[in-house]
Amino acid sequence: MHKKFFKNRGFTLIELTVAIAIFLIFSVGIYSTMSMVFKIVYQSRMKILETALLSEQLEIARNLPYDSIGIVNGIPIGVLLHSQTINRDGASFTVITSVRNIDDPFDGILGGTPNDTAPADYKQVEISAICNNCTQQEPVILSTIVSPKNLEGATKNGALFIHVFDANGLAVAQANIHILNTSANPDVIIDDVTDNDGMLKIVDAPTGTLSYNITVSKNGYSSDYTVTSSAQNPNPLKPPSNVVSQAITEISFSIDKSSALNVTSINSACSAIGGPSVNLFGTKILGANPNVNKTNLNFSLSSNNYSLNNLEWDTYDFNLQGTTYDLAGSVPMLPLKLNPGSTQNLSLIFEPHTTNSLLVKVKDAGTGLPLSNAVVHLTGTGFDDSLQTDLGYIRQTDWSGGSGQINFIDDTKYFSDDGNLNNSSSPGDLKLKKTGNFYAVGGNLESSTIDLGSSVTLRNLIFEPLSQPSQTGPSPILFQLAATNTPNAAIWNFVGPDGTTSSYYSSTNTVIYPGLANNQYLRYRAFLSTADNHYTPQLSELDITYTNNCIPPGQVFFSGLNSDTYNIDVSRAGYATNNGTVTVGGNGLLEVNLSPL
Repeated sequence: MHKKFFKNRGFTLIELTVAIAIFLIFSVGIYSTMSMVFKIVYQSRMKILETALLSEQLEIARNLPYDSIGIVNGIPIGVLLHSQTINRDGASFTVITSVRNIDDPFDGILGGTPNDTAPADYKQVEISAICNNCTQQEPVILSTIVSPKNLEGATKNGALFIHVFDANGLAVAQANIHILNTSANPDVIIDDVTDNDGMLKIVDAPTGTLSYNITVSKNGYSSDYTVTSSAQNPNPLKPPSNVVSQAITEISFSIDKSSALNVTSINSACSAIGGPSVNLFGTKILGANPNVNKTNLNFSLSSNNYSLNNLEWDTYDFNLQGTTYDLAGSVPMLPLKLNPGSTQNLSLIFEPHTTNSLLVKVKDAGTGLPLSNAVVHLTGTGFDDSLQTDLGYIRQTDWSGGSGQINFIDDTKYFSDDGNLNNSSSPGDLKLKKTGNFYAVGGNLESSTIDLGSSVTLRNLIFEPLSQPSQTGPSPILFQLAATNTPNAAIWNFVGPDGTTSSYYSSTNTVIYPGLANNQYLRYRAFLSTADNHYTPQLSELDITYTNNCIPPGQVFFSGLNSDTYNIDVSRAGYATNNGTVTVGGNGLLEVNLSPL
């Protein structure tokens, strides 16, 4: 008789781990799918609630007497609230109501031919709702048109047309407009937004002289506004607006994306120091005689750095406060042009204070850019000293020499192109190649190798002209840069402002990626494109500025001077010498422009 032995075999640890992993994968997938389904259902439910809520509000407006359809204390005046919070099925909704008089061209328009003396033909009611305790990003909007029962009669009111555009003169849609007229009884308060053409038309507005106070804003943008005359600003450039009987009053405002400025204080050896207090001011003014700056800020650099956010695009300069330090220069050179939607780093270079000093800025007379290798010779009673500027720029304004040049010797030539560019238009500007009646949709070139002389820090990329045909698209000219310390590099790694190959420098993003610093050799790539092949962008000039360590671009500083009149000679190879006299009495500043020979 044989005995049989049975062995029960279980799972190994590896098999159990794999089984658990597979189970988890399926579980996570099922959970993610169910979560997405619930989210979609919830969002659909919220939109259904909002649509029903808006339909109710529109029905309320439709059933009101025509003269009551308007905003409380608004234009047109009525009984509807501009903003209210409504709770429905456990959710909270912000409901915004706008009512606008519409001037229909069927019977003429105000100020047109024929002139419509009763321009408020009908009313448009627009209501939006957004959930306050949900993740909803965009509101649901419904609108309706309400017409009067009888024909409208002539009115003695007027119209106020508000235009809003950006730094490039393009319309800004959905800009917030706040209007306050305190001379009316009761006060007129209007909160509305511009249309896709950057315009808000207030039709059938009560007349008033310097009565309409207007503020224009948008999230992430600067603001613009009217200013009432005061003792501090007796002559505002943009006073409150008028509205004239049976006439259109047009007023324009300019806003654009806010920018940031990071200011650091260092000495000439690049060491961080606790700098003094400074006053920052821009060139835009709110009033004249006396000038009232729109931006005028005081802050301290005692901790070596200060960040200013939400700055308006403008050209900025500084006044030094206190007598601990003298300003010996800046990187980049002041005054500083801050573009919309940009972040700019600025280093202010300070030296210990002396009673008399002179900061000399040397620029190219044509471009206004700082000049390197310019010798500034200052002589006076018992004084004779020469200093040389140690920063400048590389510049190319002519590409007519064509391709095939490896090193940047002939400044009309470059390394290569893709065959879709035209470099023969006078005076050597770059355009897209035209075949028949159509331009190529895109083209690019790569520059020759540019020797910067030593390891440098690249600062800004600037090109002209900034304004291009609108039909070519929002960014028809783009650039990438590559830098190395190996002049005969076989591979150049071209990157944009964030250090990746997928980003590009444009007219609004000119600060060069800091990772390219400490290199001597440079190449650039230029990309031209168009959204409409009936039009082409045009590149006339490219400038790349750079600094060497902490030496300020195109600037030299003389300290410990006597109060005296000095002779000054500024010279540079290829430029006409500029000479004259300068009187030093305190901490002076002199700007010298050199003209090419």
